[in-house]
Formats: sequence, C-alpha cells, structure tokens
Amino acid sequence: MNMTESDRQIEAFIRPTAQDKKIHPGMPELEKRERPISFFEFWPGFVIYIPVILQALWLAVRYRGLTLPLNSNPGIHLSGMVGESKNDIFSMAKGKAREKIPDWCVLSEWVSPEDAEFQARQRMESVGLNYPLVAKPDIGCRGAGVRIVRSARELKDYIAAFPREGKVILQQLVPYEAEAGIFYIRQPGEKKGRIFSITLKYPPYVIGNGKDTLRQLIQNDDRAGQLTPLYFKRHYQLLEQVLPEGQPFRLTFAGSHSRGCIFRDGREFITPALEASFDKVANGLPEYHYGRIDIRFRDINSLMDGENYYILEINGASSEAAHIWDSRSTLKEVYRVLFYQYRTLFQLGWMNRRRGFRPPSLKQLLHAWKHERKLVRRYPDTE
Repeated sequence: MNMTESDRQIEAFIRPTAQDKKIHPGMPELEKRERPISFFEFWPGFVIYIPVILQALWLAVRYRGLTLPLNSNPGIHLSGMVGESKNDIFSMAKGKAREKIPDWCVLSEWVSPEDAEFQARQRMESVGLNYPLVAKPDIGCRGAGVRIVRSARELKDYIAAFPREGKVILQQLVPYEAEAGIFYIRQPGEKKGRIFSITLKYPPYVIGNGKDTLRQLIQNDDRAGQLTPLYFKRHYQLLEQVLPEGQPFRLTFAGSHSRGCIFRDGREFITPALEASFDKVANGLPEYHYGRIDIRFRDINSLMDGENYYILEINGASSEAAHIWDSRSTLKEVYRVLFYQYRTLFQLGWMNRRRGFRPPSLKQLLHAWKHERKLVRRYPDTE
C-alpha cells in the first residue's frame, strides 16, 4: 500500500529510524547545557509551593475569598484547578478553538476490554478516527496515563489496565513532534489577552552506537543518566537491547516534565501574530481567562506566524508557566512567576465574583481532588 506524506510523517514520529536523522523536527536546536538539571528542578512539589501557599492565604484575606482562584475560569469546572474533564472542555470549544483540536471520541462504562474495543470502533468511525491514536484519561494531569495506541490490540491492553469507572479519550495523533505550552491570560471583558509564557518541550533521545545497550546509553547521557528510574521503568523490556549505529530512541512521548520531558524557556518566540491567533482561540472558549494551552506545531517559524499548530489540552487554574523548569532557571525566577500567577488568579476570581459568578466551595475542591487522586493512582503507565 502506498503511503501518503502524512502517513510517512506519522510513521517517522512513532518509530524513528537511523534514516530519520533529525530529531526534534521543527524545534529550535536543543543546545547542550553545562548544567543539564537545575538543583531544585525535581524537588517535591509541596516543598516548592510552601511560600506560594503562604502568599495565597494573604491574598485570600486581601480579596475576602479563599476559593477565588476557583472562579478565574467560570466556564470550566473549578476553573481547571483539579478534576476537570478534558472532554467537557473540548466540547465547549467553538470557532478557532474547535478547529485547532484534533478529532476525538470518549469511551466509558465498558464491561470488558472487548466491549471497550467494540465501543471504540463505532465511535471512531462516527468521527473519522484511525489508528494510531493518543489514549489519555478524561480526568488527570501531568501526563498521567498518556500513551500512543497503534492498534485495536493495544487499545484492549490499555483498557485492561484502566480503572473501569474512568473515561478514556481517544484523539487523533498529530504527526508533528514539536510541542509547546502557551500560557495565555486575558482579563474579563477584554478583547485582547497576552501570552505570558512559552515553554518548549523536547522529548529526550539517546542515539545508538552499535555497541552499547539502551541501559548504558541512558546511564551515559548527561541528563537522562540522572533520571534513570523514570526511563528504566518505562523501557524495562528493551534495556539490554543494543541500538544500531545512528538509531535514535525517544525516551518519552508525553510532554510532561515529571515524566522526563526536557523544558526550555521559549518566551523569545512570542510575537503579535501568535498572540492574535490565541485571542481567536480564547474567543471560542466561553469564560476562559487564564491557563496553559498545550500544542503541537509544524515548525517554530510558522508558530511565530500563528499558524500550523494543533491543541492537545486546555489547562486552567492549576497551570504553571512551565518555562520555570528550564535548567537555566533560578529559584528567584520560579517564585517571581508563581507569585505573579497566584496574584492574577485571585484578581480574576475577584473580578468574576463582581460579575456575578459565585466561587466554588472548598468542599467541592476536596471532593474533586480525592476523585482525581483515586483515578490517577490506577492509570496505565505513561509512554
């Protein structure tokens, strides 16, 4: 069967070979750093956020509302702080926002993996989806449970490891590898917003030399060698395999820092054309004022022109301007950004309260957090 250009792009994306010499296609060059990992980059989240929590308590007193951040995006459940449904967010999108979201369908309430596969076949046909797909939980964060599903057999295996009370989103795989997180903020009632941050996301690779095993290649890499538990668990079946000379091997698919993806500060690539494009996206998201929109794009130049990108996820109040996890970042920059973010969240929540939106309660937040936590613990491993 003859392969189209799109088919070839997808095949190279899924299984890069020695002939696909260029890694990170479409991205600015990933230069080597003297410091591959910052000293605080993988500190536990609760340690990083202690000063932010103290600031939030002061802001709660100032604005007379502890849960005002949950009122920053009234169009999203709990403003996207926790427990929001990706399907619900996708479904509310209109206009430019909907055009940019790859087609998807949702699986739920299956009685067996075979039933889920039958359900998938029907729903995929109804929206025109074909393998390979991206399977991901409807509720979840930080790349939990995200995998490429290449066939009905892989889908059944994925479902077999998935909590039955959960929901699975199947979304068309975008053939672009270049990925970024675009952090967008717009005040209620304003026609124009601004891109506060761009984070460029680089999947880590090792390159075969015909002698070393995958285990050795990972151990010898400046950055991956410091994160071996992440990669050894994910690729345990292949660790003793010797990669041919020049063979690239991608260590992670999900664009999540906690899953081993490399983040770089991309704020230099913010342009008026890109901001104008995201203004149009935001126009199609009712009452969306704050968050990070994760995208895949063809190349950095067309992205700067506001073109040739697809939306993978739309995140809300719990989003981070993830450029802070660039290895060149400093703790001063981390707290400058996080303090600004939470000041903005309280301001937006206060403004929306004045517009008539009632902030959710702490009880609602706690219930959603418990539900998400219960599900995430049981999701399949992330690819």
